[in-house]
Amino acid sequence: MSSSPRLMRLCAGLSLLLILAGCVRRAPEPLRPSPYPGQTAAPLVGGLIDRPIDGGTQAAVVREGSELGRCMAQLTAARVRFSPVPDRQNSAVCGLSQGGVLGPDLGTVARMSPGDVEMTCQTALALSVWRRQSLEPAAREILGSDVVQIDHMGAYACRNVNNGVGSSRISAHAQAAALDFAGVRLRDGRRITVTKDWSGDAPEARFLRRIRDDACRIFGTVLSPDYNAVHFDHLHLEATDTRFCR
Repeated sequence: MSSSPRLMRLCAGLSLLLILAGCVRRAPEPLRPSPYPGQTAAPLVGGLIDRPIDGGTQAAVVREGSELGRCMAQLTAARVRFSPVPDRQNSAVCGLSQGGVLGPDLGTVARMSPGDVEMTCQTALALSVWRRQSLEPAAREILGSDVVQIDHMGAYACRNVNNGVGSSRISAHAQAAALDFAGVRLRDGRRITVTKDWSGDAPEARFLRRIRDDACRIFGTVLSPDYNAVHFDHLHLEATDTRFCR
């Protein structure tokens, strides 16, 4: 009988502890950090890459592409694979900052060739807008077939403009801020190139001129065979805040 009060007090103490434990809320788990500094965790609704080209597209590309976190958020929301790389300075005028390796666009069927090309994120953003909102729909409308491959001559090259011919100005390629587009391959087997299809009024020429004109509303500087002989075989697509289209 003498142990009953002690047992009762023990049971009462345990009951109180259980009640207090039930009142304590577990701290919420921290959000998993993004692998890219400043990148938003939530997908963007109606992101830039999926919006039709308009008078504000180039300014939007410059604004969203100027900071790696925002640029990555736009690419990720549109299912474009882009793997950032550390900034580097290869020489006094050549290098790469806020850049990475552009992989496949999982929202389209067209693939870059060569693939996994290194460029600034801003260039990758402009290129992604261009191929989704111009290149692919223009091919279906004018040529009646899907683009399955986009042929290019690369982005980074430590050199002057015009490959150094008659100029001492540093090219945007020296900072991987431009891509040289050579042509496309279609699902029906045709290959369209700037070299052989630019001139005339055939559907292939109309297609190339359409995507050049659209590029002028996305990129800062666009140079074609209409500019000079150096560009006889490609479109120079430069993602900067300049405005020059020829």
